Formats: sequence, C-alpha cells, structure tokens
Amino acid sequence: MKKVYGSAAEALDGLLFDGMFISAGGFGLCGIPELLLQAIKEAGTKDLTFASNNAGVDDFGIGILLQTRQVRKMISSYVGENAEFMRQYLSGELELEFNPQGTLAERMRAGGSGIPGFYTKTGVGTQIAEGKEHKDFDGETYILERGIVADLSIVKAWKADDTGNLVFRKTARNFNPPAAMSGKVCVAEVEEIVPRGSLDPDHIHLPGIYVHRLVQGEHEKRIEQRTTRKREDA
Repeated sequence: MKKVYGSAAEALDGLLFDGMFISAGGFGLCGIPELLLQAIKEAGTKDLTFASNNAGVDDFGIGILLQTRQVRKMISSYVGENAEFMRQYLSGELELEFNPQGTLAERMRAGGSGIPGFYTKTGVGTQIAEGKEHKDFDGETYILERGIVADLSIVKAWKADDTGNLVFRKTARNFNPPAAMSGKVCVAEVEEIVPRGSLDPDHIHLPGIYVHRLVQGEHEKRIEQRTTRKREDA
C-alpha cells in the first residue's frame, strides 16, 4: 500500500468534502500540520468541524481557515491568541464546543481505540456537564463523554518510515498521537522520511497501522510567545 505522497495536496486528494469532521494535532503553534492546513485552505473545503486543542493564531494554523470562513465549528479546550476566532464566536458566526484539555485528548484516544464513551469527573457541576448523562461510581458523580471519530485526522511528526511509523520530537508529541488515532483516515506530514528498518522499534510513538498517507516537507519554527529577560551584565 502506497503511503508516501509528493505534496500535501496530493496526500489529501479524494479525502476532502464540505461539512467534514477533521481531528487535528498540535498545541498552540507546536507540532501543527501546517502544510496540510494550507492545502485544505487552497482546496476551498468549507463548513468544516475541527477537533483541536486550539485554533492557532490569526495567520497560522487553523487560524488561516478561520480567515477564509471555512470552519463552521470548533471542538477545543483553549481559544486564546486568535482575535478572529474571538470575533467570529462572539458574533455568532462560529460554533464552539468547549472541552477540558484532558477530556479532549481522551475523547480522541477513545475513538481511535474503539471505545464509544467513558465517564469522567472533570466538568461535573459546570457548564461542561449540561445535557450529559450523569452516573455515580463509589459515591462520586461522573459525566459521560463520547469518543471522537473524525472523517480525517491530520498530524505533524518529526520522522517516519515509508510504512507510516511516526516519531514526534519533544513537546510536538502533544495532541498528535490521539488525534491521529481518531481519524477514519490519517494523513501525516513529517520533516523526514527515513529508510524502513532504521527506526528503533522502542522509540516509535505511533505505529504505522494508524497512518494512511505521508508527506514530507519544510516547516516553519514559530515561537508563539517569546519571553526574554535582560542580561545581568547589560
């Protein structure tokens, strides 16, 4: 089965359709599938629902799809750093489903593991719990959260071999493994594709069985919030 494609557009060919549900990896600007997001923008696919920790910033990440009004709904845990996101949400142009961060990650992992739902204490007694089934276990109240199964998952990894085994670099691992698991089809962009057999099996973060298509490309190394201090000898 061919998994390596020549470009992000080629890797997404035949997968995109209006109104689809996409699960995307990344945390802030770290480990986001920027090449695939750009390809979705250029394809013009609209009315999209995204499950992602956040929506990037105004001109990067999912933010570029907000600018072109291609996103209908976000399922997220954090919505800061994006003025256009805030404007669209407050004006009623964008639907938003808040999820606690750990709950969102577990919803993705559960969906990819064939688990339709799970109970958690997180969110009990808050707006997060409204309309959800409540159940008591050992004297404690839990709410039911549903696993996420998306039409497509898009992720960014550091290295891959041609079978789709993925290695993520440091904190870029973040939401990428559970996001990859949650898609019916997973497309991964990577910085480097290495020969089969060159990856240490014990160092593989996501097995290739979850990955259907791969693309290698050049990536920006943006810093979302740069914090510095004066030199002591200055």
